Amino acid sequence: MIDKNTYPKLTFKDFENIPNVAIHERATAFDDFLNYLDDNGRLNYRLVNQTGCANELTIHGNNSVSDGNYVNFVSNDYLGFTQHPRVKQAAIDAVSMYGTGAGASPAIGGHYSYHQLLENKIAQFFGKTDAILYTTGYTANSATIQALLKKEDIAILDMAVHASIYEGCLTTNVKTFLHNNMEHLEQILKHCQDQYRTKLVIIDGVYSQDGDIAKIKDILQLVKRYGAYLLIDDAHGVGVHGDTGRGILEKEGLLKDDDIIITGVFSKTFGSLGGYVVAEPKLIRLLKFQSRQHLFSVSMPPSQAMAAVQAMALLDEEPQWQAQLWKNIAYYKQGLKSMGFNIGNTESGVIPVKIGDPTLTAKATRILFDKGIYTNCIMYPAVAKKDARIRMSMMATHSIEQLDQALNAFDLMNAKLQIANKPSL
Repeated sequence: MIDKNTYPKLTFKDFENIPNVAIHERATAFDDFLNYLDDNGRLNYRLVNQTGCANELTIHGNNSVSDGNYVNFVSNDYLGFTQHPRVKQAAIDAVSMYGTGAGASPAIGGHYSYHQLLENKIAQFFGKTDAILYTTGYTANSATIQALLKKEDIAILDMAVHASIYEGCLTTNVKTFLHNNMEHLEQILKHCQDQYRTKLVIIDGVYSQDGDIAKIKDILQLVKRYGAYLLIDDAHGVGVHGDTGRGILEKEGLLKDDDIIITGVFSKTFGSLGGYVVAEPKLIRLLKFQSRQHLFSVSMPPSQAMAAVQAMALLDEEPQWQAQLWKNIAYYKQGLKSMGFNIGNTESGVIPVKIGDPTLTAKATRILFDKGIYTNCIMYPAVAKKDARIRMSMMATHSIEQLDQALNAFDLMNAKLQIANKPSL
């Protein structure tokens, strides 16, 4: 078993697989660790939000967090569409017309007109002809990769891609390259050139922890040079980047490249739930009959699908939300930088404050909570052990008063902990 004296240095990762400890004993050990975190004001997870996803949340707390109202920096509802009247009405109308659920998986009765409409709309959104829907964005990645890549193939991953991509690669060969490092990627592509049937390079458009963006033009050039393929998960880019919110591919002028496989989600910019893949028509048809999580999972309910359809339309009809988001991003970043905080290379709606030491990061998060600011304390294994940070997501609906409240809380926190102008450990 794990020595309780080591708890200050442990993370959730240490309880994934304890040698020679069966499941009930492991659950007991983890329960003790969670109680230790809560007793020490560090259990900032699974807090009960009592109001809808918005720029302010009402939280039912625990030993670590008090009950109360908090400015919300933890939701990826970048444009605030979860609360947009037209999105909500679209969901209500869909329930009235179709009911609350689909009742079956897509292949055997669970594919409805609203699913077909959403598939058509998301494909057209990127200027393509075909798409496939998944019940979650996570399975859009994991299921697609499992269906496309087998033991004769290889996935070549930027080391910073999302956990869903790593899970999708469990049944194929994998190599990772240093984040956005073109020399390392080319070395791997050269080495793998003649060894595998299919070589699929997988990247994020916007990386979810640092908020920086992929060097996609350079990556695509290497991919084509060495006869590989490219998959981009642009979950955090769509709705934020590009003149019309089509994401990193639009930003970099690559939307017309039909060889790129695009994955994404309806749960961020589009204010709903679910995932999608947009690709060449025959590839999409293959996934519709070979992707197990698509074939054997009940399809998304009508409220989800029609809310996403409406949100997609709003992105074009009300561009002021994207413009306001970028005003908020610029204002908030400047405020943090002026105080000397390390926000890394973020170029998106994801803004980290890098601290390094996990214990110091937990203390900083607690001070922010005490001042009514809800942020995420990110530690290993989500990031490297010495790269702990506070992670925030910006929303178009944040008011200047709320941003100032957060900046004042950071200033107060820094007065107590002296984090700013210090390099991350």
